[in-house]
Amino acid sequence: MAKIVSIEVLKVDLKPKVVRTDAVQSFECQETPMVRIRDADGVVGTGYSYTIGTGGSSVIKLIDDHLAPMLLGREAGEVEKIWRDMFYRVHATTVGAITSIAMAAIDTALWDLRGRKAKLPLHIVAGGAKDNIPLYYTEGGWLHIEQAQLVEEALKAKEAGFGGTKLKVGKPHVGEDVRRIAAVREAVGNDWDVMTDANQGLSLDEAIRRARCFEPYDIAWFEEPIHADDVLAHQRLCASTTVPIAVGESMYSLSQFKDYLQSGACSIVQTDVGRIGGITPWLKVAHMAEAFNVPVCPHFLMEIHVALCCAVPNSRWLEFIPQLDLVTHTGMRVENGQAIPSSEPGLGIDWDWDKLQDHTVHRKLHS
Repeated sequence: MAKIVSIEVLKVDLKPKVVRTDAVQSFECQETPMVRIRDADGVVGTGYSYTIGTGGSSVIKLIDDHLAPMLLGREAGEVEKIWRDMFYRVHATTVGAITSIAMAAIDTALWDLRGRKAKLPLHIVAGGAKDNIPLYYTEGGWLHIEQAQLVEEALKAKEAGFGGTKLKVGKPHVGEDVRRIAAVREAVGNDWDVMTDANQGLSLDEAIRRARCFEPYDIAWFEEPIHADDVLAHQRLCASTTVPIAVGESMYSLSQFKDYLQSGACSIVQTDVGRIGGITPWLKVAHMAEAFNVPVCPHFLMEIHVALCCAVPNSRWLEFIPQLDLVTHTGMRVENGQAIPSSEPGLGIDWDWDKLQDHTVHRKLHS
């Protein structure tokens, strides 16, 4: 092992490649906290997380003032120990988005460093369960997109080899959602998956009503139908419908997933490495879900999640939302609708540091 000798903290702001709207919000900007950790052998690991437009400066402040300084002089290979020490260093502000997003940027950097030191890619270092993972398409399903374009985008995705498409739901009346789903289902046929996502925009009663209306269209899942904090409401919803219920995008701790799984309050786990606090807790959630025979279909950050999906046996889908193309030399490898993890050591993300500089709004070196 080798000690950490410097930590560089950056914030990179990336504009969405397309307009992204859902039932409760718009994706304004990918504020991207980045951390580069150098060890005494000169090896550098790079990690990152994200917001969708707010809170990024607070994440950076937390890293700069409280987390980065405590890493200097630590053994870089002690990833689990460092994660626990970070957790208790900021215990008064956990569990919450700002803290988890900050920890995720550091933890993913440490895993990148670990892989680079071992000369192994992340999907092997973290488990090595699979060689590829099926993709579904989200960029053609945003809530503002008109029905005709929804159908067109779904057909293009099917022709390109994707295994399904996700439609945002949460229109003012259930009939509007149903018409959009029905149009896409009729166009793509019954041998292709259609996912739905309400982004926590519904009450329990309305979620039960809409799930009942969605059932005839063989929906692959109903994602974040109601507020993520309400386990009992999700339990009631699961008991009322045959539509699989997906949760996890807006959960920030291992214990939240434990409560959902123990209560039978979800059918699919969508833990997000950028929101759960990094790769270290992500793997714990995935393995816990495996014990409950529940699949993992992570949210966003496909460039990291492709490796994590291939690290664990119970992954089912990877969400295709390209975002790092703006600041990388090469994108994620896709073949016949399957995402292929990089064979390069570490995370396998081929950063273009010249392009990153154009989007960087904060940079600080701790040494």
